Amino acid sequence: MTSEKEVVVEISQLHKSFGSFTALNNVSLEVKKGERIVICGPSGSGKSTLIRCINRLEVPDKGRIVVDGVTLSDDVKAIEGIRRNVGMVFQQFNLFPHLTVLENCTLAQIWVAKKSKAAAEKTAEHYLERVHIPEQMHKYPGQLSGGQQQRVAIARALCMEPKVMLYDEPTSALDPEMISEVLDVMVEFADTMTTVCVTHEMGFARKVADCMIFMDAGQIVESSDPATFFTNPKSERTKLFLSQILEH
Repeated sequence: MTSEKEVVVEISQLHKSFGSFTALNNVSLEVKKGERIVICGPSGSGKSTLIRCINRLEVPDKGRIVVDGVTLSDDVKAIEGIRRNVGMVFQQFNLFPHLTVLENCTLAQIWVAKKSKAAAEKTAEHYLERVHIPEQMHKYPGQLSGGQQQRVAIARALCMEPKVMLYDEPTSALDPEMISEVLDVMVEFADTMTTVCVTHEMGFARKVADCMIFMDAGQIVESSDPATFFTNPKSERTKLFLSQILEH
């Protein structure tokens, strides 16, 4: 049935280099509506660069990206439109330290989505409730734990009610005891939206992914359903990676 769903993100023959380093080498990928894709791979394999290209945080050297029918280009209006529809959660929470949690969650709604302050605050309160920290809304990011800050970052992205959520190793900057609280929140939302997540959290991947993608040296080496990926990977490179990461 999944194959009949509309394609929300279409990536074709993407190339990206940083100087002499090739981050992406002819990468193509389709993400269908409601699909939950987890991308894993060693450091420097191109995972983060790939998802950062989806909302033009990185500009590819060659290739084509279409998000919700809009082709990504240098056109500012196209970029703004795509960023309205694509939420992103980063490794480092990227919250504004001088704004309260509530203000962090209303800023883009007011300035980008042109909502009234009252409507923006109502939406923010709803999503802060959903990520289980409504009592923190009047605090500043520096007063929160890392796990709480990342949950604010998730709520902030969800406030724009995006069609696609991108997560770039959202737990990698967290202390171990804070990781599960963030993953639990991500699991809650995974059923309701199209998700592309770069992570090394394989327990999370097994729980939520429809599709596992393994990248190495700027290429997609393997793509399959989680059951096949974890029990019967085809590539020797994937087998080696899993043997190393599942031991820890």
